Amino acid sequence: MPVNKRSKYRGTRTCGGGTSKNRRGAGNRGGRGRAGHRDHNQTRYRLAGEINNGKHGFNRANRAAVSAIDVGALDEIIDNLAENEIATRDGDIICIDVASLGYDKVLGSGKITHKLNITASAFSEQAKEKIEEMGGQALLV
Repeated sequence: MPVNKRSKYRGTRTCGGGTSKNRRGAGNRGGRGRAGHRDHNQTRYRLAGEINNGKHGFNRANRAAVSAIDVGALDEIIDNLAENEIATRDGDIICIDVASLGYDKVLGSGKITHKLNITASAFSEQAKEKIEEMGGQALLV
């Protein structure tokens, strides 16, 4: 009886590897390099944390986020802002700087019931029309 596998397989053609074709080529190990890292060799790469499924979708990283508020929502809270001295009153006109609320742009959705002088870095066309119809002003910073 042999002591170790090396002496056990001495003199045999394939040394316990089955037929002579079994240990031939990269197909025996499932491909070369990272072949099959999402398929038949997935477990090995998942354990190592090296699964890469490529890029998907659009890259919007360079697009700056613009925070906006609707002119109707601003009109609803304008009395509260005037009480807290965030907005100021000049007779029947209420003046407000939208940047002090943390917004960059004023959009045109909603109804206006007050005369408003709004200062912002950008306005939509509809917002400008609604503000000026009520007798207010849309002032750009």
